[in-house]
Amino acid sequence: MALNFALFIISISLSLPCFLSQTLPNQTSNSIDRWCSRTPHPEPCKIYLGCPGCRVPKGKADFRTMIVEAALEQALRAEILAKELGPRCRGKRKLAVWLDCSKLISNTVFQLNNTLQGLKATGANMNWTDTDAQTWLSTALTNLDTCRAGSHQLNVSKFISPVVSNNVSELISNGLAVNRAMLGGQETKGREFPSWVSDEERKSLESPSALVSQANFVVAKDGSGQFRSIQAAINTAVSRRRGNERIIIHVKRGVYREYIEIGNNMNQITLVGDGLKYTIISGKRSVASGYTTYSCATVGIDGAGFMARGITFRNRSGPRKGQAVAVRSASDLSVFYSCAFEGYQDTLFVLAQRQFFKACYIYGTIDFIFGNAAVVFQNCIINVRKPLLGQANVITAQGRVDRFQNTGISIQSCSVRATPGFARVYRHFNTYLGRPWQQFSRTVFLKSYLGSLVNPAGWLAWENTNFAQDTLYFGEYKNFGPGSSTRRRVNWKGHHVIKSASTASQFTVENLIDGNKWLPATGVPFDASL
Repeated sequence: MALNFALFIISISLSLPCFLSQTLPNQTSNSIDRWCSRTPHPEPCKIYLGCPGCRVPKGKADFRTMIVEAALEQALRAEILAKELGPRCRGKRKLAVWLDCSKLISNTVFQLNNTLQGLKATGANMNWTDTDAQTWLSTALTNLDTCRAGSHQLNVSKFISPVVSNNVSELISNGLAVNRAMLGGQETKGREFPSWVSDEERKSLESPSALVSQANFVVAKDGSGQFRSIQAAINTAVSRRRGNERIIIHVKRGVYREYIEIGNNMNQITLVGDGLKYTIISGKRSVASGYTTYSCATVGIDGAGFMARGITFRNRSGPRKGQAVAVRSASDLSVFYSCAFEGYQDTLFVLAQRQFFKACYIYGTIDFIFGNAAVVFQNCIINVRKPLLGQANVITAQGRVDRFQNTGISIQSCSVRATPGFARVYRHFNTYLGRPWQQFSRTVFLKSYLGSLVNPAGWLAWENTNFAQDTLYFGEYKNFGPGSSTRRRVNWKGHHVIKSASTASQFTVENLIDGNKWLPATGVPFDASL
């Protein structure tokens, strides 16, 4: 990652703004100004909620709904503006950014619609929680930041500015603050297991052989399956699906040189390979070749409930091509089990939503685990490669722009080590656990092995500045190995050597990604707590 973006985690030590530190207006406080004055962005709130004849909130829940309605209305206008920009795309860079932003803004509309439907649901239809709403609002805001980041990256920010300058971000930020104030009211509600997994499927997902035997479609390079292309199999499977049943696609051994997009209408897709050494999906797009970080991904995933097992995702651009993503995931309630992610800079883009990685291998050099998801990596091997001369390795770049986004990177019971090619020369390079991509960046390492390649300072400043050092949250808890000593770590207000198990537990599967409610259904083994 070489530009600013956004990601999350749970607030621990930051002082809260007045919206949360004071009581919300009660039902007798009829002035919309009084309601809006306690939000992070009061002026946009007053403008879009305080029109003549507009209703006055009946209470906290109604105020939250009104904010999301206003955000959705402005997002729909942004979507129209984005469509109108299409004919004015002159040149490859403007076209690349416009394609990204059109998709991201449409997804913001999708997330806000999801949120609003949940807020308005009643009775038996209330299959959601306040945590779900916080996740979807966080994703909506992340989408807009990703659009801006791409426009800055390709130097066309002025072209795309009208689309992202209509206060949608500020309204979503207000929604995050209000919803955060209400968190806890519905924490125990919602389904125990996702409705898309039956008891039989849950048992079958526990082993690769069971998955293969349950496959709806087979992809094979040698022609022994129904398809030779993974994307063709996904497209066909979705078009033929009845209802919202899970689709399992067996991808036989081989190197598949293709680019895959799984849209937000392609939910409940499982890709199962023949093992990460044998089933490989490979691409070579990069920022240096004219793509944005968002669009250069070999595999991009938006559809909820995605799962992958036994596959290597690769971007083979190499270290000289800069940002080059292997996987970009914004799939809510997604799982990657026994997979590998290979690249150099920006290998794994955990863009948004709730994600879980188990027993995976991640390779890279600079910011190679980055994004704004709520994500837990458990029992994974983080392989640091040899960078170019003059470069430093940075494992994570977490990018949360709003303190109320419920996002963050948690690396638990993992191993940080040098690849064989780097192990011989690692003393000539600096390797850091992470750096702040955005103002409220948050990353923790819990009970993980840190090899001797880790610089004693542990963490790297953003581009030689003190950016975000007071507002970030970087934490270390009971790590071990030659690189785990915290005696010489950075002296930042936002860096924490965590002593309390209760503090560290906020970054576990149970608390960070609500995993106890949905991971058991996948059949993937996990540790819910520390």
